[in-house]
Amino acid sequence: MSDTLIIEDQGAWVELRLNRPERLNAFTEELHLALRAALERASNDDNCRAVLLSGEGRGFCAGQDLGDRDPRTMPNAPDLEHTLSTFYNPLVRLIRGMGKPVVCAVNGVAAGAGCNLALHCDMVLAARSAKFIQSFAKVGLIPDAGGTWLLPQLLGEARAKAWAMTAEPITAETAQAWGLVWKVFDDEALMEAARAQTQAFAEAPTFGLGLTKQALHAAATQDMDAQLDLEAVLQGRAGRSHDYREGVTAFLDKRKANYSGKE
Repeated sequence: MSDTLIIEDQGAWVELRLNRPERLNAFTEELHLALRAALERASNDDNCRAVLLSGEGRGFCAGQDLGDRDPRTMPNAPDLEHTLSTFYNPLVRLIRGMGKPVVCAVNGVAAGAGCNLALHCDMVLAARSAKFIQSFAKVGLIPDAGGTWLLPQLLGEARAKAWAMTAEPITAETAQAWGLVWKVFDDEALMEAARAQTQAFAEAPTFGLGLTKQALHAAATQDMDAQLDLEAVLQGRAGRSHDYREGVTAFLDKRKANYSGKE
């Protein structure tokens, strides 16, 4: 097990914290592989119903550790296509494709690919001191880790272009006003709130939440007719699930529902 990632099993959910605080949790290949393995385990574990992702120290994630991509120490230019295809893109696909909620607690700076990985999570909570930076323009790169797809979806083309091309840091409050962040908390209150939210998700009808996630993601690339057809299919699955039966029964019995997250 790599010491670049802290894994805390909370029973019905798991907390993952990037653990390279001296480098603002910037990604190395070791950290990539550790996080991917942990996310895959969470995704495949029926007893794990939600995931919380955060970082140790004063930052969430500064993106790629540029010390590992220093052109002066390499015989050839770094193969960033390989880096994205092998490391970042699998993480994005895991987070977005996981059939359970993924909460991100941005405890400090989130820059470059670290910023975009956070924004791919299903709910983003931020410390008041957090900063969000599309830092790619500072080193002549394009927003990656799905940034060129995600930013126009969340912000619209004009604001996405301006943010990506200026690399200006934005505050947690601005990120919330722009619709990038769900809620902002005082620094000392962030993790307690994030853990409470993840616990609440873990007790919720997570099978239906996973289908909701799937449907909302599909809406970005489908027309209305296709989306209506998808809704019908997914709602059919939801209506046959244990969670739907339990939710309706609990409502009629005036008791708290005991969801299982099972289809």
